[in-house]
Amino acid sequence: MKAERHTTMDQQPTSTADEIRTAVAALLDTDPLTIAGDDNLVFLGLGSLDVMRLSSRWRREGLPVEFEVLVADPTVDGWARHIDAIRRDSGSSGDTTA
Repeated sequence: MKAERHTTMDQQPTSTADEIRTAVAALLDTDPLTIAGDDNLVFLGLGSLDVMRLSSRWRREGLPVEFEVLVADPTVDGWARHIDAIRRDSGSSGDTTA
């Protein structure tokens, strides 16, 4: 399955995984390039409160992510699959990094 690409405010195409990686890296105060797609984000230091904050932010942006799905597979790849599925179902191409 190919990852979907979206356009950010500066009009650079960005994959969903890259958007998620950037958002998570900001919370962990680390370089996004150090987070692999299959890294367990909880083991990297992301807490359940951080996941709730991200899911709330994404919901405000129009992506009805499910907290339970995020915590069941706490990886960039897992979250990208979930968000891409939501976007496919809704026809949305919104940016998750705002």
